[in-house]
Amino acid sequence: MQSLCIDQEAVIRPNKGILHGIKSGKIVSCYTINVFFFVSIGHPRSSHTTHFIEQFNQSQVSELILLELVSSQEIQFLLFALFSVTYVITILGNLLIVVTVFYTPNLNSPMYFLLRNLSFVDMTLASFATPKIILNLVRKHKTISFAGCFTQIFLLHFLGGVEMVLLVSMSYDRYVAICKPLHYTTIMNKRVCVLLVVTSWFSGLLHSGLQVPLVNLPFCGPNVVDSIFCDLPLVTKLACIDTYVVQIVIVANSGMISLSCFFILLISYSLILITIRSHSSIGQSKARSTLTAHITMVILFFGPCIFIYTWPFSNHSVDKFLAVFYTIVTPILNPIIYALRNKEMKAAMKKLWSSFVSSRQDT
Repeated sequence: MQSLCIDQEAVIRPNKGILHGIKSGKIVSCYTINVFFFVSIGHPRSSHTTHFIEQFNQSQVSELILLELVSSQEIQFLLFALFSVTYVITILGNLLIVVTVFYTPNLNSPMYFLLRNLSFVDMTLASFATPKIILNLVRKHKTISFAGCFTQIFLLHFLGGVEMVLLVSMSYDRYVAICKPLHYTTIMNKRVCVLLVVTSWFSGLLHSGLQVPLVNLPFCGPNVVDSIFCDLPLVTKLACIDTYVVQIVIVANSGMISLSCFFILLISYSLILITIRSHSSIGQSKARSTLTAHITMVILFFGPCIFIYTWPFSNHSVDKFLAVFYTIVTPILNPIIYALRNKEMKAAMKKLWSSFVSSRQDT
């Protein structure tokens, strides 16, 4: 038994060929053709069936074409410079946080343990597609192989899922520290911190693993992705079958995890804001300032995700601009919010830099 997705009109008019049905852009339907039965009984349609299959196999798409963010060549060169600088700062800033927390004994609290993991995730999240996005800004032919495309999809959902759960874990840490300060060391012990991190990585792996079956969709027609990198909602629309059920799965998977994590974060930060009202005005102002920065990062990260994955049926051109936020903009906010605004972290960085400079002078 061999399955084949062909156009109804191509079946009625076989002389047109299957490629006519595919290229015409009509809705295709899946038919199951018992090739072995036709051939074994010498059915007249056996030659047509074999011919259709050969043409179908030859028409399968081997690579996808990515579209540019903007059409203007001058703006593309400007974005090339901007994205390149942003990417370098993102990698260096998050790497500095990881190294500082690792080599500074004073930064051994649960908050910095979770922050170190978040910085590592941001480095990898910024690297799964950004380098290719930057190169495509100056390339004439913006193509990507199927393997590269689905690797991007897997890494996006894997690392995105890890980051979402990590942000929830960090908000829980702040909730315990502010709302239950006397029980903080008991609740947020080392075992709990490790469990939160392991849960984050397992959740991301489970989330991305649920996308793997979608790779088996048949792609035999259009190969132009209206985005700067590969993502499920846009890529699945290129399949030569009805993807209504696939879109429902995307909403149930990616949409629900984005919404649930976002609402948990909002509840956590709301409880923290209610708690700090009883503090002094100075402490309240500082806490509000910190929480405002955290909430800004959460909105910039979850906002585009919720918009894209809870309405995957729509085809908004703004989707590729929103995708820039959680792939390029959000990872750079981590060093700004958690490092430059943190006096303890800045002091540790200066001390680490001084130790590095003195060791270089001694050698």
